[in-house]
Amino acid sequence: DPGRHYSLPWAGIIAGLAWSKAALPKGLKTLDDLFVPANKGRIEVLSEMRDTIGLIMMWQGVDVSKPFTDAQFQKAVDFLQKKIKDGYIRQVKGQSYAEDLISGDAVAVIGWSGDAFQLAAENDGKFDFAIPESGGTISADNFIIPSTVTAETKPKVEELINYYYDPMVAAKVAAYVNYICPVQGAQEAMAKVDPSLVNNELIFPSAKTQSKLHVFRNLTPAEETEFTDAFQKATGN
Repeated sequence: DPGRHYSLPWAGIIAGLAWSKAALPKGLKTLDDLFVPANKGRIEVLSEMRDTIGLIMMWQGVDVSKPFTDAQFQKAVDFLQKKIKDGYIRQVKGQSYAEDLISGDAVAVIGWSGDAFQLAAENDGKFDFAIPESGGTISADNFIIPSTVTAETKPKVEELINYYYDPMVAAKVAAYVNYICPVQGAQEAMAKVDPSLVNNELIFPSAKTQSKLHVFRNLTPAEETEFTDAFQKATGN
């Protein structure tokens, strides 16, 4: 949507490393830390291909925001498949990995920042999150105005979006969902909503933090099919 004529960001999503502080008191900084033998069978990764493969590719030295080859992508898929086959990765799943961290079935995951923030808040700070030293991925959920919306309805949809783009409203939403807030002025408004979140890097990332985050590049239709099929095959689907 060039020019953002039909969409606006709702929230930014960071993919990185989340873990149980009781099981891993030293934390995680790299994928080397994640895939140590002590964590074997207690690691989970995201079913979102761009995030899981994106983190692996960056760890392997590939900039996923720029053109890369089929071979570079396949190298990351092969690594993932081997870790599954060797029993390091217990499951590939969506947000339900949070339940496994709480139960102790998993001690570390490739997961999303907002989930980890909420896990820590709801469980006495027992969980933590970090962007790997090699980089994390960033994506966004968006407000979308469908092309089927009528001329009569479109202004009402725009009014709703404008409501959520009010800085005070955006700050309240960010304090609840704990993902990156895209609204200018929301960080200042957060001082009235929850002062403890004003400088939270997972909601209002600084330029230094943003430099560690990369958007997985756009794929051609053929690449989308090929890469998704390869990922699904590697994960057993």
